[in-house]
Amino acid sequence: MSTLKSILQFNPLTAVRRNHALEHATLRILSLKQPRLNLAGYSDFRGFWVFGALSTDALQEAVDEALSRLKAGEYSLAVHPTCGTNFVVSGLAAGSAAWLGMLGTRNVKSSLERWPLVVGLSTLALLLAHPLGPKMQRAVTTEPRLGDLRVFEIVRLQRNGTPVHRVVTQQAQSSRKGQA
Repeated sequence: MSTLKSILQFNPLTAVRRNHALEHATLRILSLKQPRLNLAGYSDFRGFWVFGALSTDALQEAVDEALSRLKAGEYSLAVHPTCGTNFVVSGLAAGSAAWLGMLGTRNVKSSLERWPLVVGLSTLALLLAHPLGPKMQRAVTTEPRLGDLRVFEIVRLQRNGTPVHRVVTQQAQSSRKGQA
C-alpha cells in the first residue's frame, strides 16, 4: 500500500484529488440549496468544471462554503453518491463476475446454459461493490485535506448551448515543493 500512497502523493495527482474533493463538496452543497439543479462536474490538476444552468454567484457561494467546510474537517463532503468512481468500480466488479461465469464455455449453447449463473454473479458483484465506490473515493480519487488550496477564478462559458463554469484553483507558493 505504501507504493499506492507514494503515487497518490505525486503533486499533479494530489492536485487532481484535492480539486475532485472540492468539486464534490461544491456539488453536494448546491444540490442541498437547489435540489432541482441538474449538474455534472469534472476535475483536473488546474481546477474543475461544472456543467449546467447555474449562476456564477451561486457557484461562487457554494465553492466558498465547500472550501471552508472541507478545511474545517468536514471530509465526508468529498464523497459524492453519483461520482464516476462508483460506476467504474461497479462496472469492473460486474464485468469481472460475468467473465468468470463464462470461463470454460465453448459454444453458444453452453454460454446460454450459464446465463443464469452469470446474471446471479453479476448481481452479487454489484451488491458487494456498492460500498466500494465511496471507499475508493475516500482512499484514492479524492483528497479532502486541501492544504492551502485556494480558488483563483471562476469563469462562465457556453458549450453547445450548455452553461459551463471553469473553477481554477491554486496551491499557495509555500506548499509547492521544488518550485522557485
